[in-house]
Amino acid sequence: MMNVFKVSLFRLVWVGLVLTGSFNACASELSELLKKSDHVLLMRHAIAPGVGDPADYKLQDCKSQRNLDARGREQAKKTGQWLKAQGVGDALVFSSAWCRCKDTAENLAFGSIVLEASLNSFFDDMRQGPQSNVNLQKFIGNQLKTKGEKALILVTHHVNIAEFAGENVGSGDMVLAKVNSAGKLLSFKIYPSSS
Repeated sequence: MMNVFKVSLFRLVWVGLVLTGSFNACASELSELLKKSDHVLLMRHAIAPGVGDPADYKLQDCKSQRNLDARGREQAKKTGQWLKAQGVGDALVFSSAWCRCKDTAENLAFGSIVLEASLNSFFDDMRQGPQSNVNLQKFIGNQLKTKGEKALILVTHHVNIAEFAGENVGSGDMVLAKVNSAGKLLSFKIYPSSS
Protein backbone atom coordinates (compact mmCIF):
# COMPACT_ATOMS: atom_id res chain seq x y z
CA MET A 1 0.00 0.00 0.00
CA MET A 2 2.85 2.39 0.87
CA ASN A 3 4.57 1.75 -2.48
CA VAL A 4 1.36 2.63 -4.36
CA PHE A 5 1.17 5.88 -2.39
CA LYS A 6 4.81 6.74 -3.18
CA VAL A 7 4.31 6.05 -6.90
CA SER A 8 1.13 8.16 -6.97
CA LEU A 9 2.83 11.01 -5.12
CA PHE A 10 5.80 10.84 -7.53
CA ARG A 11 3.43 10.99 -10.52
CA LEU A 12 1.57 13.94 -9.01
CA VAL A 13 4.81 15.88 -8.43
CA TRP A 14 6.05 15.01 -11.96
CA VAL A 15 2.81 16.23 -13.58
CA GLY A 16 2.96 19.41 -11.47
CA LEU A 17 6.51 20.14 -12.55
CA VAL A 18 5.70 19.59 -16.21
CA LEU A 19 2.53 21.70 -16.11
CA THR A 20 4.17 24.64 -14.32
CA GLY A 21 7.29 24.55 -16.45
CA SER A 22 9.43 24.16 -13.32
CA PHE A 23 10.93 20.97 -14.66
CA ASN A 24 13.10 22.87 -17.15
CA ALA A 25 15.92 24.09 -14.87
CA CYS A 26 17.69 26.10 -17.59
CA ALA A 27 14.49 27.90 -18.56
CA SER A 28 13.69 28.76 -14.98
CA GLU A 29 17.27 29.91 -14.45
CA LEU A 30 17.05 32.39 -17.36
CA SER A 31 13.80 33.97 -16.21
CA GLU A 32 14.94 34.09 -12.58
CA LEU A 33 18.27 35.71 -13.47
CA LEU A 34 16.54 38.34 -15.61
CA LYS A 35 14.46 39.37 -12.58
CA LYS A 36 17.64 40.31 -10.74
CA SER A 37 19.31 43.71 -10.79
CA ASP A 38 22.59 42.37 -12.16
CA HIS A 39 21.49 40.65 -15.39
CA VAL A 40 20.55 41.98 -18.81
CA LEU A 41 19.73 40.25 -22.10
CA LEU A 42 21.33 41.68 -25.23
CA MET A 43 20.04 40.45 -28.57
CA ARG A 44 21.47 40.93 -32.02
CA HIS A 45 18.75 41.84 -34.50
CA ALA A 46 17.20 38.95 -36.40
CA ILE A 47 18.17 37.87 -39.93
CA ALA A 48 18.66 40.84 -42.25
CA PRO A 49 20.54 39.68 -45.36
CA GLY A 50 23.69 41.57 -46.27
CA VAL A 51 26.30 43.55 -44.35
CA GLY A 52 26.02 47.14 -43.15
CA ASP A 53 23.69 49.54 -44.96
CA PRO A 54 23.63 51.18 -48.39
CA ALA A 55 25.89 54.26 -48.60
CA ASP A 56 23.03 56.79 -48.63
CA TYR A 57 20.74 55.20 -45.99
CA LYS A 58 18.67 57.32 -43.61
CA LEU A 59 17.51 56.25 -40.14
CA GLN A 60 14.09 57.81 -40.78
CA ASP A 61 13.62 55.79 -43.99
CA CYS A 62 13.45 52.03 -43.50
CA LYS A 63 13.40 51.45 -47.26
CA SER A 64 16.92 52.87 -47.48
CA GLN A 65 18.32 50.42 -44.89
CA ARG A 66 19.18 46.75 -44.70
CA ASN A 67 16.07 45.16 -43.18
CA LEU A 68 14.71 41.92 -41.82
CA ASP A 69 13.48 39.47 -44.40
CA ALA A 70 10.59 37.05 -43.85
CA ARG A 71 12.94 34.61 -42.09
CA GLY A 72 14.12 37.41 -39.80
CA ARG A 73 10.59 38.42 -38.82
CA GLU A 74 9.71 34.79 -38.13
CA GLN A 75 12.95 34.32 -36.17
CA ALA A 76 12.12 37.32 -33.95
CA LYS A 77 8.56 36.06 -33.34
CA LYS A 78 9.83 32.61 -32.38
CA THR A 79 12.41 34.14 -30.06
CA GLY A 80 9.70 36.12 -28.28
CA GLN A 81 7.60 32.97 -27.93
CA TRP A 82 10.60 31.04 -26.64
CA LEU A 83 11.40 33.70 -24.03
CA LYS A 84 7.79 33.66 -22.82
CA ALA A 85 7.88 29.84 -22.64
CA GLN A 86 10.96 30.19 -20.40
CA GLY A 87 8.94 32.29 -17.97
CA VAL A 88 9.98 35.77 -19.13
CA GLY A 89 6.60 37.44 -18.85
CA ASP A 90 7.26 41.11 -18.19
CA ALA A 91 10.08 42.95 -19.93
CA LEU A 92 11.42 46.40 -20.66
CA VAL A 93 12.54 46.31 -24.29
CA PHE A 94 14.93 48.90 -25.71
CA SER A 95 16.11 49.05 -29.31
CA SER A 96 18.60 50.69 -31.60
CA ALA A 97 17.04 53.24 -33.96
CA TRP A 98 17.82 51.05 -37.00
CA CYS A 99 14.69 49.52 -38.52
CA ARG A 100 16.01 45.95 -38.39
CA CYS A 101 16.42 46.29 -34.61
CA LYS A 102 13.06 48.03 -34.10
CA ASP A 103 11.31 45.33 -36.16
CA THR A 104 13.06 42.60 -34.16
CA ALA A 105 12.04 44.22 -30.87
CA GLU A 106 8.43 44.66 -31.99
CA ASN A 107 8.19 41.05 -33.17
CA LEU A 108 9.31 39.83 -29.72
CA ALA A 109 5.82 41.04 -28.69
CA PHE A 110 6.52 42.28 -25.16
CA GLY A 111 4.62 45.51 -25.75
CA SER A 112 5.98 48.96 -26.47
CA ILE A 113 9.65 49.46 -27.19
CA VAL A 114 11.86 52.44 -26.43
CA LEU A 115 14.67 53.65 -28.69
CA GLU A 116 18.05 54.00 -26.99
CA ALA A 117 21.01 55.79 -28.60
CA SER A 118 23.63 53.66 -26.83
CA LEU A 119 22.31 50.64 -28.78
CA ASN A 120 22.81 52.35 -32.16
CA SER A 121 25.32 50.87 -34.60
CA PHE A 122 28.77 52.36 -35.02
CA PHE A 123 29.59 50.10 -37.99
CA ASP A 124 30.14 53.18 -40.20
CA ASP A 125 32.83 54.49 -37.84
CA MET A 126 34.41 51.77 -35.70
CA ARG A 127 36.44 54.38 -33.79
CA GLN A 128 33.22 55.16 -31.90
CA GLY A 129 33.20 51.64 -30.39
CA PRO A 130 34.89 52.37 -27.04
CA GLN A 131 32.77 55.47 -26.30
CA SER A 132 29.60 53.69 -27.43
CA ASN A 133 30.44 50.88 -25.01
CA VAL A 134 30.93 53.33 -22.13
CA ASN A 135 27.52 54.84 -22.93
CA LEU A 136 25.95 51.38 -23.08
CA GLN A 137 27.40 50.40 -19.70
CA LYS A 138 26.04 53.59 -18.11
CA PHE A 139 22.63 52.94 -19.64
CA ILE A 140 22.55 49.35 -18.40
CA GLY A 141 23.66 50.38 -14.90
CA ASN A 142 20.94 53.03 -14.68
CA GLN A 143 18.18 50.78 -16.03
CA LEU A 144 19.01 47.89 -13.72
CA LYS A 145 18.59 50.18 -10.69
CA THR A 146 14.96 50.97 -11.55
CA LYS A 147 13.59 47.99 -13.51
CA GLY A 148 12.30 46.02 -10.52
CA GLU A 149 11.72 42.37 -11.47
CA LYS A 150 11.09 43.09 -15.15
CA ALA A 151 13.54 41.59 -17.64
CA LEU A 152 15.76 44.11 -19.38
CA ILE A 153 16.05 43.22 -23.09
CA LEU A 154 18.27 45.27 -25.42
CA VAL A 155 18.06 44.76 -29.19
CA THR A 156 21.20 45.96 -30.92
CA HIS A 157 23.89 45.15 -33.49
CA HIS A 158 26.79 42.75 -33.90
CA VAL A 159 29.40 45.49 -33.40
CA ASN A 160 27.83 46.66 -30.13
CA ILE A 161 27.72 43.15 -28.66
CA ALA A 162 31.28 42.43 -29.83
CA GLU A 163 32.50 45.63 -28.14
CA PHE A 164 30.56 44.92 -24.95
CA ALA A 165 31.23 41.19 -24.55
CA GLY A 166 34.20 40.58 -26.87
CA GLU A 167 32.15 37.90 -28.63
CA ASN A 168 30.87 37.51 -32.19
CA VAL A 169 27.24 36.43 -32.31
CA GLY A 170 24.93 35.46 -35.14
CA SER A 171 21.68 37.07 -36.19
CA GLY A 172 19.07 36.64 -33.48
CA ASP A 173 21.53 35.31 -30.90
CA MET A 174 21.13 36.50 -27.31
CA VAL A 175 23.74 37.22 -24.66
CA LEU A 176 22.71 36.93 -21.02
CA ALA A 177 25.14 39.27 -19.27
CA LYS A 178 25.91 39.53 -15.57
CA VAL A 179 27.13 43.05 -14.83
CA ASN A 180 28.25 45.13 -11.86
CA SER A 181 26.31 48.15 -10.60
CA ALA A 182 28.00 50.37 -13.22
CA GLY A 183 26.88 48.08 -16.07
CA LYS A 184 30.34 46.63 -16.68
CA LEU A 185 30.35 43.03 -17.88
CA LEU A 186 31.37 40.36 -15.35
CA SER A 187 30.35 37.20 -17.21
CA PHE A 188 27.99 36.08 -19.93
CA LYS A 189 26.21 33.13 -21.52
CA ILE A 190 25.16 32.94 -25.16
CA TYR A 191 21.73 31.66 -26.17
CA PRO A 192 22.04 30.89 -29.89
CA SER A 193 19.03 31.47 -32.09
CA SER A 194 17.21 28.32 -33.12
CA SER A 195 16.70 29.64 -36.67
